[in-house]
Amino acid sequence: MAPIDEQAVRQRLTAERLRLEHEIFELTEGSQSLQSFDAYADASGLKSEQADDAEIVFEAQRTRGVVENAQRLLAEVEAALRRLDAALYGVCATCGQAINPRRLEVLPYATLCIECQSRVDARATR
Repeated sequence: MAPIDEQAVRQRLTAERLRLEHEIFELTEGSQSLQSFDAYADASGLKSEQADDAEIVFEAQRTRGVVENAQRLLAEVEAALRRLDAALYGVCATCGQAINPRRLEVLPYATLCIECQSRVDARATR
């Protein structure tokens, strides 16, 4: 397998970290949708226009889900940067073998080789 270009990986992970941080900011601080929903729900008791209320609840839940996913991905990106600093990037956390560089190209924060990930996925579907 080809060696990993650490500088290129670091640049890619750093760019992804910045993108995710921006996305999280825009969805929370930028629009204040999550904070304002809680205040609105308390003040109105969600009794005014039911259709409007349902849409507000749906949008707040959708936004919360997107934010939680972005936060999870951000944590994975940051962990990948720490592995890069510790010279552990590209090493499977389960078996210790090298993760295929093509897999890392697609999923730069992968922690498992394809074989170990397949075993984890198989157990999760049982």
